[in-house]
Amino acid sequence: MRRTQPWFRPPVLLAAALAGLWVVGERGRLLLPSSRKAARWMGLRHILDLSIVHAYVYGRWTKQYMWSLRRLLPRLGRRGRRHVAENYHAKVITPEHAHAIVHLDRDVPLRDLEQVIPYSRARDLVLTASPEIALYECACRLSRADHCGPTQVCMAVGQPYVDFVLEHHPEDARKVTPEEALSVLEAEHERGHVHTAWFRTAARGRFYAICNCCPCCCVGMEGMVRHGVGLLASSGFVAHVNEAACSGCGACSRACPFGAISMRDGVAVVDESRCLGCSVCVDRCPTGSIALERDEARPEPLDVRVLAAEASAAG
Repeated sequence: MRRTQPWFRPPVLLAAALAGLWVVGERGRLLLPSSRKAARWMGLRHILDLSIVHAYVYGRWTKQYMWSLRRLLPRLGRRGRRHVAENYHAKVITPEHAHAIVHLDRDVPLRDLEQVIPYSRARDLVLTASPEIALYECACRLSRADHCGPTQVCMAVGQPYVDFVLEHHPEDARKVTPEEALSVLEAEHERGHVHTAWFRTAARGRFYAICNCCPCCCVGMEGMVRHGVGLLASSGFVAHVNEAACSGCGACSRACPFGAISMRDGVAVVDESRCLGCSVCVDRCPTGSIALERDEARPEPLDVRVLAAEASAAG
């Protein structure tokens, strides 16, 4: 029986196909500078295990990636849901904590990250002072025909992500100042959208983006709420209602992105098992009857100011 030639073996074909995809993705040229920069940053191990290809496909064809992920999530079993969550996950952050990341004034090394991001593949990382920020189109919204707006609300934070987004999506991305980033965060919060800090194992477990997630389009929120895929970690807080001050208007219930608030006997009631502490309800309440409270049973908040102080004390 004739033996299969080495070049025809599946792993070789896969490597060849991925290499071809890479070249096509780089517009038929040798690797663009931002791709070379990302490859050097990710290191040899992530090149050899093809994590870099996964990261490249995600960054280069994000809309198509999210379209595919949306269709994959309902079909996943328990092991598949866990695998996706381990490799693609986010931390819900309050508006105050999102602002602190944008205005970070010194490098902050984060250790024991699983206390903040409760996934077994979480890594140590360093948040850099005065991070570069690029604003780009939300792939989740654009992957839906009936998406909401605006669409240019996702933020790549730090290198090499900023350069990659700007070079590979020149028509859809732009570099912004911290003040411009803050104005986008504030406008999105007013729309009732959720700030999330995203991490990816394929990117060395690094924090790489702040997204402003809407319940109608966000693949992460859809996976969490509809399909039980643990893509989002709690902010570390939970909403509590002052029943005596509650007017029973229902504004908080209508605004809650996670369906965690209902009205009973004219009073807002929070289902703490569904609440991720995003703070949307707090600012929608006309009587100031809702406040976020720290829940010690939940992961630590991603508050870079506190983490910086702890790092200084430990160092």
